[in-house]
Amino acid sequence: MVIVRLYRTGAKNNPSYRIVVMDSRKKRQGRVLEQLGTYDPQGDGSIQIREASLAKWVENGACLSDSVASLVRRQKRALAAAPSSG
Repeated sequence: MVIVRLYRTGAKNNPSYRIVVMDSRKKRQGRVLEQLGTYDPQGDGSIQIREASLAKWVENGACLSDSVASLVRRQKRALAAAPSSG
């Protein structure tokens, strides 16, 4: 089964994460099929996800981990609340 999950990077006590697609049976730091974005919980908590690639993987049967699903919802809410320029 393929899953979209977080891949921890960064220094001790200063985590940052990559949002990646990988086989669910692999270790957290195992081989990645594709990197979809990043999440930095320190500072402003920035989330960057390539929506087109995420949609492609979900369409092909990939499951989202609970934490990634929460980040996707948070990003969609932030984009909807952002004032449109024009």
